[in-house]
Amino acid sequence: MATSRICFATTEGLPVPAVSVEEMREIDRIAVEETGPGLLQMMEHAGLELARAALAMLGERWRDARVVVLAGNGGNGGGGLCAARLLASRGVEVLAVTIARPSTANGAVGAQLRMLHEAPAHVIAWSDAFDIAEADLVIDAVVGYGLREAPRGPVMALIRAAQAASAPVLSLDLPSGVDADSGETPGFAVQATRTLTLALPKPGLRREQAGDLWLADLGIPPGVFARAGVAFDSRFGPHFGPATQIRLRYPGEGGG
Repeated sequence: MATSRICFATTEGLPVPAVSVEEMREIDRIAVEETGPGLLQMMEHAGLELARAALAMLGERWRDARVVVLAGNGGNGGGGLCAARLLASRGVEVLAVTIARPSTANGAVGAQLRMLHEAPAHVIAWSDAFDIAEADLVIDAVVGYGLREAPRGPVMALIRAAQAASAPVLSLDLPSGVDADSGETPGFAVQATRTLTLALPKPGLRREQAGDLWLADLGIPPGVFARAGVAFDSRFGPHFGPATQIRLRYPGEGGG
């Protein structure tokens, strides 16, 4: 691992390397096109871990909770749709507000949307009126590391809805509207209570925007990272131990 690479750390102080947007795209490409796991598999991993994080944040009151999931039309949104299905299937009251539509969504996102419609969740389009004030938790799965410009249109609308929420906000991968490489916010951005980042953390993650930071295992084997030029100590895998997500410290943060 290059000495110039930004590193986060586990709560025990073990280093966890950050990956740039370009590197993460290559990791995803290799996994999807060459080695596996496939896109739908990784989306299911992300959604399952997101649902687990949501239940952890809700605590003992999860059975009576109302969760609003704000889902974009890309891979980040697909993970949110998966989490919405898993939460609703466990009896959580879920409102899923989606950009993707069943008539036009295809691929893994389309599959997630079709599966969600078989769950006891209330699913509406982003353009429909909805009340976020009654939510006990808001899940932000609008846009992940694929942000290319200031949010606009439906993406901006869902980000502004998250900003208006009084409930805690759980973001998937990074808060929507935050540049994954620089941490800059070219327009509106979500301010998360907790962020569940995927595979490896992104250098643009900052506590003031992302809140408490956790890392989820997507099932990507070390060889895929190595193929993408992201070599790290082989001990990284066992950092998860028996868990599938672990809490991280930001660069420069001490213990405690």
